[in-house]
Amino acid sequence: MPRGHLRVLAWLALSSLVSKDEHTRGHRCRRGHHLYNGSSGTFLPVKEEGKDAMATVKYDEATRLYPGNDKPSVDRLNIDIEDGEFLVLVGPSGSGKSTALRMLAGLEEVNGGKIWIGDRDVTNLSPKDRDVAMVFQNYALYPHMSVADNMGFALKIAGVDKAEIRKRVEEAAKILDLQPYLERKPKALSGGQRQRVAMGRAIVRSPQVFLMDEPLSNLDAKLRVQTRTQIASLQRRLGVTTVYVTHDQVEAMTMGDRVAVLKDGILQQVDSPRRMYDHPNNVFVAGFIGSPAMNLLDVEVTDGGVKVGGATVPVERDLLSGASGKDVTLGLRPEDLELTSDGQGIPVTVDVVEELGADAYIYGSTKASQHVDDDEDGDAPEKPFIARVDGRKPPQKGETVHFAPKQGHVHVFDAASGERLGD
Repeated sequence: MPRGHLRVLAWLALSSLVSKDEHTRGHRCRRGHHLYNGSSGTFLPVKEEGKDAMATVKYDEATRLYPGNDKPSVDRLNIDIEDGEFLVLVGPSGSGKSTALRMLAGLEEVNGGKIWIGDRDVTNLSPKDRDVAMVFQNYALYPHMSVADNMGFALKIAGVDKAEIRKRVEEAAKILDLQPYLERKPKALSGGQRQRVAMGRAIVRSPQVFLMDEPLSNLDAKLRVQTRTQIASLQRRLGVTTVYVTHDQVEAMTMGDRVAVLKDGILQQVDSPRRMYDHPNNVFVAGFIGSPAMNLLDVEVTDGGVKVGGATVPVERDLLSGASGKDVTLGLRPEDLELTSDGQGIPVTVDVVEELGADAYIYGSTKASQHVDDDEDGDAPEKPFIARVDGRKPPQKGETVHFAPKQGHVHVFDAASGERLGD
């Protein structure tokens, strides 16, 4: 087995260690609460009817600076995660999302700021003392153990009674539809089933927080869609605070109660999927969230709006008054454009037509402005442009068509700072 996998398995085992002395002390110190054997080896209050044991998570100026680097991988991260919330950390490779998750798990040192779980400062606690359960991208299952033994192994080494282990494993297997596979070995399971076993191993421990580090990356496209739906549904049924890392913005938008977008270790925006889609804070978020990506064009401010390829797109004067210069960045989502039949609107030369059945996407080009980045001949350069059209009547390749943005669906950003202008 690869050395990296052995380290992961060792961490999973250690995260549930508990001594008999601690077990005894926990039962002597109930103080009016129902207590349970946490993965930390301590006894923590669980939710009881009418009373909530808070499992909030707080990043408070949390910073991670690797030795030898001048720039932090995570730079003063501030996020408040509510009890029972599903938060997705998303961003391109190198954005710091996995590092932020590992900081919460205790697998990365926190060089500045603090991290809280509930009312506990866990910044300097070891992983086994944080009461979290982590689901990895590579499953990290013991190949020689059955599904049931894999799911219950952390409880076994924690000294939990065999009957209690079996009960918890069967309950988790029922939730995850794994009951027919409890006696199978991992090699006899599909990728999706193996990932559910890894989730079951986390569920049986009843942690305060689930941490998931790109758990669907090893699955094929169809299974990934199916499994992400199952994970989101399961989290809502269990009500456990969950922090989920992915590079796939479609996963982020479909699964999370809120989404946090990171770039170069800096938080760009944290918001609900709908709010982030409709009101991106800056050019980076606008281009990252949405599939296909938003069209972003550097354009000239003119009377009544902005000029794109000889056409004027109406934009409120108050919105443009906040720009730092004469040019702005115009954002138009492919699905917020309508074909015009009178030759009015943004001219687009069609290069490729991508037919998807009911819808089709045209990939073409347009001239963004009459003077922004003009070439040596004084002509505006061609800029890529994407639009959604009726899949039954798509334009032809090589054809020039015109689009007008839907009213209220125009995004404007400052050309210098990239920040959103207006609400």
